[in-house]
Amino acid sequence: MSMISLPRTCNFAVIGEPKFSATNAGLSCPFNPSVMPIFPDFLPQDVASLTETTSVSFAEKIQRKPISVTIGNRAFTVDTAFVADYGDRKPDPMAESKTPILLFHGFDSSMLEFRRLMPKLVAAGHPTFAIDLLGFGFTDRRGFDEITPEMIKAQLYGFWQESIGRPVILVGASMGGAAAIDFTLSHPEAVTQLVLLDSAGFAKAPVLAKFLVPPLSTWATNFLSSPKVRQQVSLKAYFDPSFVTADAECCAALHLQMPEWSLALAAFTRSGGYGFLSDRIAEISVPTKIIWGRQDRILGTKDAAKFEQVVANSKLYWVENCGHVPHLEKSEETVQIITSEI
Repeated sequence: MSMISLPRTCNFAVIGEPKFSATNAGLSCPFNPSVMPIFPDFLPQDVASLTETTSVSFAEKIQRKPISVTIGNRAFTVDTAFVADYGDRKPDPMAESKTPILLFHGFDSSMLEFRRLMPKLVAAGHPTFAIDLLGFGFTDRRGFDEITPEMIKAQLYGFWQESIGRPVILVGASMGGAAAIDFTLSHPEAVTQLVLLDSAGFAKAPVLAKFLVPPLSTWATNFLSSPKVRQQVSLKAYFDPSFVTADAECCAALHLQMPEWSLALAAFTRSGGYGFLSDRIAEISVPTKIIWGRQDRILGTKDAAKFEQVVANSKLYWVENCGHVPHLEKSEETVQIITSEI
């Protein structure tokens, strides 16, 4: 994999000036511009817009590798983007380590949303992996006429087999929580504990989803790609608006520049997504932690208690003064919950 070193510019719409401080609401220190970062060449050039140390460091670690996927008689390969961090456990990184952790991101997002959480999990002694789901993030989605939860699950299982191969603490955020539930129900042997961060799962698929074809799909993805729209979503996702910095806007929008972003998003939406899952949530058998921002304005808070009621071996943890993304807004507290005994 070749690497590129890029000049630092920013083409994303932002709210005010970024508030950089090592102690400001959990944000990292500003990036030192005298040290030129080297990014993988498959990332969009606007990766150079990143300005916070955690974001730059995370982006530099992103890799891609082909994952062999089999569904019935169908076999294909997904060039999958991921970050793997073993800490200082080398050359045999998995030997004598704590339980590895695997992270699934949310809808129309990427693993960059774990840029603050992942280093803290590694510092706690857990080999940690973040992966971009098929159709999302920086995983190559070219050549796929359809993208379904079944295909995503097969991709994730192939990655687990090839890269980890032992039971994990599986963490899913928002739609990634639904993907984690689906994965756990099919492969319980691969999951020692399930962690749901403000998770989707109970909502049914919109009736009109299957009709998301051009020109309707083009209109929908153009709407979602609007900087003003994404800015408003970001403001709604956080309890503390100071998190909506230039760097946060770059992280949230960078994957939109990947080839066939809009086609893949429409294809996944037409599949119905995880609308089938609600009737199966009660089948979860592994220990489950439900972590929920008290001020979630994206999914609301009703489903938090519903998950705890429906999942037999579960516990609900409220995160105060926090919106939809506790892994970004309250990463230290979220790590403490994930790594504690259930």
